[in-house]
Amino acid sequence: MSKLHVGNIDDIDVKGSRTLRIRDKQIALFRLSDGEVLAVENRCPHKGGALSEGMVCGRVVHCPLHDWKIDLRSGSAHEPDHGCVDTFEVEVDRSNGSIYVTI
Repeated sequence: MSKLHVGNIDDIDVKGSRTLRIRDKQIALFRLSDGEVLAVENRCPHKGGALSEGMVCGRVVHCPLHDWKIDLRSGSAHEPDHGCVDTFEVEVDRSNGSIYVTI
């Protein structure tokens, strides 16, 4: 496992996202309204929609293609849908705003 510096919290708007590619994965970082930053694979398990383009409500992102709701902590789709995306551990250094993702 590797912990990688991927940016600064100020790079992501509240309730917004940012994408990055690490190795063979495209990852979406989401900054929630409470300041928490979460990271998931940027691909809906249904039809591959870019989750980074979806709307964030609480700790859920709505896929922009078919409105599947993906939990940003677990990566699981909400029922009645099923499927899962990879999630990644995120650490924010509150002293300087640096964001680190563990792969």
